[in-house]
Amino acid sequence: MNKAELVDKIAEGTGLSKGDADKALSAFVETIIAAVQQDDPVAIPGFGKFSRSERKAREGRNPRTGEPVHIPASKAVKFSVAAAFKTAVKN
Repeated sequence: MNKAELVDKIAEGTGLSKGDADKALSAFVETIIAAVQQDDPVAIPGFGKFSRSERKAREGRNPRTGEPVHIPASKAVKFSVAAAFKTAVKN
């Protein structure tokens, strides 16, 4: 499902116009991004939890040459799926 199809489903399910559904979806995504940037986890019951994780600096290997390569510390987004979502998908 792409964004346009998702907007259509939201519009159908809520009675909103497609334009309003698109604005709502964009606001939803922007709110999650802003919260996670501030290191504030976002939990949506029955769906999952978005959070930021810290990756430590480490040594890796260049797969072509086998030479050691320094990988700097970084931040990443983590998504944990809610148990209800997992159960629904398994059935």
